[in-house]
Amino acid sequence: MSPVNDALAAQGSATRRGWLIPAIIGSAMLMQTMNATVIANALPTMAVALDEPPLRLNLAITMYLLASAVFLPISGWVADKFGARRIFVLSMILFAASSAACGFAQDLTQLVIARVFQGAAGAMMAPVGRLVLLRTTPKEELVGAMSVMTMPALLGPVIGPIVGGAIVTFADWRWIFFLSMPVAVVGVFLVLRYVPDVREQDVSPIDVKGALLTGLGLAALIFGFENLGRAMLPPLGVAGLFASGALALTLYWRHARNNPHAVLDLSVFRLQTFSASVIGGAFMRIAMGASPFMLAMLLQVGFGLSAIQAGLMTFISAAGALVMKTAAPPILRRFGFRTVLIVNAFIVAASFAAYGLFKPTTPHWLIMLVLGVGGFFRSLHFTSLNGLAFADIEQDRMSRASTTSSMAQQLVQSIGIGLAAGLIHAFMVARGEDQLTAGAVSPAFVVVGVVSLISLVFFIPLPRNAGDALNGRGQR
Repeated sequence: MSPVNDALAAQGSATRRGWLIPAIIGSAMLMQTMNATVIANALPTMAVALDEPPLRLNLAITMYLLASAVFLPISGWVADKFGARRIFVLSMILFAASSAACGFAQDLTQLVIARVFQGAAGAMMAPVGRLVLLRTTPKEELVGAMSVMTMPALLGPVIGPIVGGAIVTFADWRWIFFLSMPVAVVGVFLVLRYVPDVREQDVSPIDVKGALLTGLGLAALIFGFENLGRAMLPPLGVAGLFASGALALTLYWRHARNNPHAVLDLSVFRLQTFSASVIGGAFMRIAMGASPFMLAMLLQVGFGLSAIQAGLMTFISAAGALVMKTAAPPILRRFGFRTVLIVNAFIVAASFAAYGLFKPTTPHWLIMLVLGVGGFFRSLHFTSLNGLAFADIEQDRMSRASTTSSMAQQLVQSIGIGLAAGLIHAFMVARGEDQLTAGAVSPAFVVVGVVSLISLVFFIPLPRNAGDALNGRGQR
């Protein structure tokens, strides 16, 4: 092959790594995140169609999360054993098939069973997709690739309420689930066509005991946080879930200390960059997980906007996130991870608090402006955290590190939603109200903003050159 052809081939490979492969993986995650937000907006309509109380339909969301928690710990091992690309494709097919089963469900039992399979597929899809990206992208290109990958995934929670509101208003709720099928068909074709096959040569034996302990522990904690402030279980039952989850994870910690084949590699937390991203970033992710739920309550219940109106208004935050995706790599290259995370933590916390200042009389253009700015800086933080987590991870530890990070994010998402529900309930009680009002939601934004600042305890001790290998600062 001539030098010119070699150069063209190298350029084509770099192009695929730079945006095509991350975009394909991110589109699969869009299918997952959008499905999760769309169903939440459609539950009242689904309850009427299935002749069930609306509160009972929450079981469809809970069982999805529980199935995801059980199957998430083994996702890295399965990807190593059978090939990450193959598992990614199979998870997309299973997700689409189970989505179709949800659409054809005739009663709550059928819907819940289908959602269990959907949760299992989703548990494989996200961490395995990230693993494919980590193994096909050089570290110096990782920040840009992750920016592209997370772009579609960030759109899911924003466009989900719009799509869900439109479907239940103008069409049948079953189309919420049928939408996943064409996305999966196109996604599978693109993965097989453009994504290289990556596979571990040496696969350790599966850690059955560890998978059971982590799955049960995570499921108990998620179920506990899901029931905070919802009055579905008595307080003693919720406390029992938390105690059971903590016990299972403690037993796993003892099991994994001297086990080289443990399903989760806890030694990655000794890396300062990984612990800062996963543990420190958890406080920021809690606020990010609580924000969409509280915004929906504020705009729809507090201000009286319809689901479509509120969805269209919050869509502007996606525009801010999209603009940031092109700006993140140069910002990180100029200032470094440590400086960006510290300064951005204050900006994001202020944006959360600003949401609490919204009033029914606040001009819509001003609300949209604040949401757009907040979306920009939250997306910058999200990209920075995702990149920093794998800055010092060797290739042979990528799968278990990816699984560990995904488990933490799954738990933190439930904590955020549970915290939001608990705060709103507490402020309602403090105000002596029995109906949700904007006055009970607004102070909760200030609290989650303060909670997000706890992450500074982990960001400030980072060395100034943390993650420089990811953005080229080390070569400057």
